[in-house]
Amino acid sequence: MADSKRQNAGAGGKAVATPNMPSNMLSLENALVGVIGARIRLQTTHSSRPNIEGTLFTACPLTNLVAVAVPTSPTTPPVHHILPISSIQNFTLISTPPTSNSFASPPTTTPAITSVPSAALRARADAAVARLKEIASKKNKAVGKEAQDLFDGLSRTLPTRWDGNNIVVMDSVVVTAPYRGEDCRAGSGVPVQTLNRVRKVVDNERKRFADRERKVVVPAVPAVPAIPALHTGPRKGG
Repeated sequence: MADSKRQNAGAGGKAVATPNMPSNMLSLENALVGVIGARIRLQTTHSSRPNIEGTLFTACPLTNLVAVAVPTSPTTPPVHHILPISSIQNFTLISTPPTSNSFASPPTTTPAITSVPSAALRARADAAVARLKEIASKKNKAVGKEAQDLFDGLSRTLPTRWDGNNIVVMDSVVVTAPYRGEDCRAGSGVPVQTLNRVRKVVDNERKRFADRERKVVVPAVPAVPAIPALHTGPRKGG
């Protein structure tokens, strides 16, 4: 009740006046939250450590806990002591925090807006699109798997591109279907060494495909036992 008097059984039924708390008084929790980062001295109810002096690391009204960073030496990190707010009898503010975080008014100045490096972003986007186009240009949906595998094998060591269904190597040798060594044709002025090199790579790739197919183990089908013929003629002695 809001009365300023209450019945006290220990006072023999006499009315005892109780003081009214000022409406503008801060609670201990709010006071600690307002000085986070400051150097304080706490007086606690713990007999083992009645006084703690250090930097108020945090104060949480939800968990009713505070953490105080107590320095040990200039070369070692501080030791953090965590204790419930209910164990704090009072505290003394030794020094204020570096920047006030208690009911500070928001800044009135507008932060500067930096310009966006549009040229660099456009260059990165163009490079990403070019990479995707290059990857797409190396896949030909109009040819079979063996032709695409041959193209991928050639492109690992030689500059290779598709021209329709033909494979163009080093912009000088054309490999036509069925994509064998003898199907390589060189343009005019192309050295014979270049043509022979492409033919050798094509033959090696096709040999690798053949070796890979031979390594595929086909499971053996068990033989079906023969079914004995049934004798349907007349029996003797019948």
